Amino acid sequence: MLRIVTDGAADVLPEWVSEYGIDVIPVNILFGEKSYLQGVELDNEGFYKMVEETKKIPKTSQPTPHQFTEFYRKIAKKGDTILSVHITAKLSGTYASSIAAAEEVKDEFKVYSVDSACGSLGIALMAREARKMERAGKSVEEIVKYIEGIKHKVRVILTLDTLEYAKMSGRVKTLQAALASVLNVKPIAVLREGELKMEERVRTRKAALDRVIEMGKAEFGDKPVYLAVVHARDLQSGQSLLEEAKKHFNHKEAILGDLGISIAANLGPGTVGLILYPTE
Repeated sequence: MLRIVTDGAADVLPEWVSEYGIDVIPVNILFGEKSYLQGVELDNEGFYKMVEETKKIPKTSQPTPHQFTEFYRKIAKKGDTILSVHITAKLSGTYASSIAAAEEVKDEFKVYSVDSACGSLGIALMAREARKMERAGKSVEEIVKYIEGIKHKVRVILTLDTLEYAKMSGRVKTLQAALASVLNVKPIAVLREGELKMEERVRTRKAALDRVIEMGKAEFGDKPVYLAVVHARDLQSGQSLLEEAKKHFNHKEAILGDLGISIAANLGPGTVGLILYPTE
C-alpha cells in the first residue's frame, strides 16, 4: 500500500486527510522550555492567543529523524511504500530528517523522500495529486517524477501585514525589515525555486493584495491552474483575495485555507497569500 506523508507546513485541508489518505507529521512549536506538536497539542488559535499573552514569538523546529521513524511505523505496515513530500529544504531541515529516517526503516518500508521546493497548500496539492495518480494506476516512480517536474512551476506569493514576526524570526534581513517598517509599507514575498524572498514593497494593504494578483497573472496568464489562497488569522482578507483572484485566473478549482503555525510564526498574523498550481 502507498502511504502519503507530508508535514505541518503543508497546510493540508482537514477534509483532504481522510479523502485522499494523507498523513501529516506535526512540526514542533517551542514556547520557552515547552514544546508542542502543531495541530495535536496546539491549534492555530491557541498559538495566536499564546503569542498575545506572552508577547513572544515561538521557535519552530522540524520533526526529528526519531519522530519520523516513529511516525512511519505508526502509519504504515511492513512492506508498505511511503511517499514523503516535505517543505523546501532551503527553509527547513524536515526533508533531511525524512531522509535519515528512511535509512533507519529501510528494512521495513520503501520510503521515497521528496523535497517539494515549495510550502503551504502548494505541498498539499502535490500530495493530493500524488494520491489521484496512484488511484489512476500510476507507479510511485511515476508520481515522484511528476512532483519533481511540477515543483518548480508552483508559485506562492505572500503579502505580510506586519514585519514584526519576520524580524524576530530572522526570516528577513534585519536591514530590509527595519527599512520596510520605517516606510510603513506592505512587503510581498515570493517562494520560488525553494527560496522565500522579499520581492516588492507596496504602500497599502489593498495595493499589496492587488499586486499579488498582478504578479501571479504576469507569470501564469491564462494557463489553467488550481487557485488557492491562504491566510493567517485574517479570513476576511483571504476570502476577498480569493474572490478577486477568481476573476483573473483560468482556475480549475478555487481553495481557501489557513496558513499553518510553522509559517505564520515567521511571517505573522494578517499574512495572506496566493498559490498557483499548474494543472497541465
